[in-house]
Amino acid sequence: MTIDYSIENVSVNKSFGGWHKQYSHHAKTLNCNMRFAIYLPPQASNDEKVPVLYWLSGLTCTDENFMQKAGAQRIAAELGIAIVAPDTSPRGNDVADDDSYDLGQGAGFYVNATQTPWSRHYQMYDYVVNELPQLIESTFPVSNKRAISGHSMGGHGALTIAMLNPDRYSSMSAFSPINNPMDCPWGRKAFTAYLGKDKKTWRNHDASELMRQAEQFIPARVDQGGADDFLVEQLKPEALAAAAKASGYPLELHLHEGYDHSYYFISSFIEEHLRFHASHLKK
Repeated sequence: MTIDYSIENVSVNKSFGGWHKQYSHHAKTLNCNMRFAIYLPPQASNDEKVPVLYWLSGLTCTDENFMQKAGAQRIAAELGIAIVAPDTSPRGNDVADDDSYDLGQGAGFYVNATQTPWSRHYQMYDYVVNELPQLIESTFPVSNKRAISGHSMGGHGALTIAMLNPDRYSSMSAFSPINNPMDCPWGRKAFTAYLGKDKKTWRNHDASELMRQAEQFIPARVDQGGADDFLVEQLKPEALAAAAKASGYPLELHLHEGYDHSYYFISSFIEEHLRFHASHLKK
């Protein structure tokens, strides 16, 4: 597929010697206009291409939540890592939507929808894996060394995308991911709508299923707050831990007592995640 790399700058802010920038562009895989944010550390220049951490956000979020709340720029500037944050779904008046917060716009779940009316726009897997990195690597001073991370729905996306594409990412991590969406309300609702009722088609988008069956491993870190309101019903980290034990997957799973599902939690441990990824991106 030929990609049109024309992009429009929306905003720019200097941060820790680097630049946070927002852009809009027409995404061919999604058949709509999309916005993404990129943080370019001070090391990024015509003479030095830097590696990229792709960040996938959670339900109801946009590209702005992580960039404004996580406090990642200071460490990214020190480590010389670019950060790219796409939106969480297709957007627009002609894009299918739902009245609930956990389906439709803001809730793309990082899958390629096969069911109408969603299939016309909701191809977030292809966008994150193929179109967006091609655009980023052809436009900015970045290399093809990639890591991926995310939160909640985005944590689900980061883990599943990395395990389905182990040759594309040096490492993966997640905060409070939806670990077993086949067996939680958020996942069952979204997968039924986007992928249909045949649960066999769901398995490639369930981190616990993929980790249990994995034969090719990449370094993985997951952090979970013990006071997370969604812990028991929606997130199910115990399913991911059991899957890692079954396959021998190199998973670091950290439980932090007292922390909830918010960006207060993410900002508390984002430095550890960035240093984790840096150690693998620079190998």
